[in-house]
Amino acid sequence: MTKKAVVLLSGGLDSATCLYMAKDAGFECYALSFDYGQRHSAELEAAKSIAAAAGVKEHKIINLDLRLIGGSALTDDIEVPTGDDIDESAIPITYVPARNTVFLSIALGYAEVLAAQNIYIGVNAVDYSGYPDCRPEFIEAFEKVANLATKAAVEGQKLTIQTPLLHLTKAEIIQSGTKLGLDYGLTISCYQADEQGLACGECDSCRLRKQGFVDASLPDVTRYV
Repeated sequence: MTKKAVVLLSGGLDSATCLYMAKDAGFECYALSFDYGQRHSAELEAAKSIAAAAGVKEHKIINLDLRLIGGSALTDDIEVPTGDDIDESAIPITYVPARNTVFLSIALGYAEVLAAQNIYIGVNAVDYSGYPDCRPEFIEAFEKVANLATKAAVEGQKLTIQTPLLHLTKAEIIQSGTKLGLDYGLTISCYQADEQGLACGECDSCRLRKQGFVDASLPDVTRYV
């Protein structure tokens, strides 16, 4: 039987790499993206291009307006920190409350409908911005909940949350995706990219991405303003 996996795909560098890793592992991939009220739609266009390039079986975009609760620079009228305004000692204002919990919950439902036993998510606990829902403890806890909450699991079809990037540096992620044939020029990581998908080059996500290409000794194919 064909192995199926649901892959969370934001359009960014990490999630795109995660998709290519799932594909390389032999899974038939079902990509899931969210139009959640983020600052720009360019990343969703990137997700479409990445999904097409990877040859996924299906790509769904779920409408979910997290602007209704706000509380983040990505979903509210709060300025995205850049340069010296980035405080690396605190959970950043670009953290979106409960985002990964919500996304994984919907991915769990989709996986159950597909009879897929694997969900891939590109969380990273090394070169990341300090988001609490990217930690290994969170993933372990959610997987436990998933296997208590679903008919499939109760009937013996255990579900696994796959996190192949969890302990990789940004450079290692980029090197891995490059070996798998991923065109990082299709991806958008910037928190405030313009409608053409041009990155600001100054936000925390751009900073981590830039350094990743430097450390990987690979050319940065990001399109900047």
